[in-house]
Amino acid sequence: MSQKILVVDDSGYSRMLVKNVLKKAGHEVIGEAKDGAEALDKIESLKPEIITLDNILPDMTGIDILRVMKENDLKAKVIMISAVGQLSAIEDATELGVFQYIIKPFDEEDLLEALKQLENG
Repeated sequence: MSQKILVVDDSGYSRMLVKNVLKKAGHEVIGEAKDGAEALDKIESLKPEIITLDNILPDMTGIDILRVMKENDLKAKVIMISAVGQLSAIEDATELGVFQYIIKPFDEEDLLEALKQLENG
């Protein structure tokens, strides 16, 4: 089942890696964003079902984006993919509704397994 996915990461290389994994698995990447402001704009306009979200962006953190999403009742499911692996960051993200937190560098199978779990409820 194809899900509409927004890829958010400040690294063009990381966005490309994530997009390639998603497309190869048959998912539809409907957009990408390189910073928080662009991400929030695209979340609002594109209404993705799933977002892959980096925690460190030039203008805000992924945690900040999650807070805005929660305040504005934006319903996309979020898989955080970040090099920040501190327990406090993972706990904050989980409290704000992140489905799964994957630490970079990530294994393609970790992302595909998270998507599979999301699809299976």
